[in-house]
Amino acid sequence: MKKSILVTGATDGIGLETAKMLASLGHNVLLHGRSLPKLENIQTTLSALPEGGPVESYMFDLSRMADVEALAKAVAENHTQLDVLINNAGVFKVSNPITSDGLDARFAVNTIAPYLLTQRLLPLIGTSGRVINLSSAAQAPVDLEALFGRAQLSDMAAYSQSKLAITMWSLSMALTLKDEGPAIIAINPGSLLGSKMVKQAFGVDGKDIRIGAEILCRAALSDEFAAASGQYFDNDSGRFASPHPDAQDPQKSKEVVRVIEEVLAAVAS
Repeated sequence: MKKSILVTGATDGIGLETAKMLASLGHNVLLHGRSLPKLENIQTTLSALPEGGPVESYMFDLSRMADVEALAKAVAENHTQLDVLINNAGVFKVSNPITSDGLDARFAVNTIAPYLLTQRLLPLIGTSGRVINLSSAAQAPVDLEALFGRAQLSDMAAYSQSKLAITMWSLSMALTLKDEGPAIIAINPGSLLGSKMVKQAFGVDGKDIRIGAEILCRAALSDEFAAASGQYFDNDSGRFASPHPDAQDPQKSKEVVRVIEEVLAAVAS
């Protein structure tokens, strides 16, 4: 059965490779990116695949919460159902870490935007769909002041905290929704894969990026993930595993969700 799948950050790295794999299987792939030329080029390439399914493009900047709202609205205008949302877009190093909303860009893109997008698209995804959230092996306790945008962090500190934060809200949202929502799964796609982000951060080419794309496709399509809501998959070990202890603490996770909601309310006001 062909599915409609939104992949954020689909113009580079793991997101692009994932989109290629899904399109080659005939699925309806919704590409998200910030560059119109890149989106147009990729859409043309994927649409020409022999077994390729329909491909759509959505250009929005996920560091701006107004753009996140606009992306959700645009998808809802074109679809009554979305089978899978893959929150892949992420940043590590940025020239200006403060966004137009006054947030830390690493938290804005890696944590808050996927939370808002998921909330807005839940009615389309329904109980039979899946939300796949990109976590990381790099996870560190979350500074709530930094999540608010009121503390400065190094690139690595902000990245690792933002990845724990998305893991925490993934598990918390899954626990809250239970059977009334889609399967929500946090995934470490693999350490030091050959993405632009890894090259920026560590100056190495990294491992085959298809390692990450293959696990995201499995998570989106295979039966083994159908009942995995609220779990964390570590692709370094190739199994469901325990994330950072903070993500296993319901109260700490609820606190992160509370702060995200406060941030979004402040941005919207």
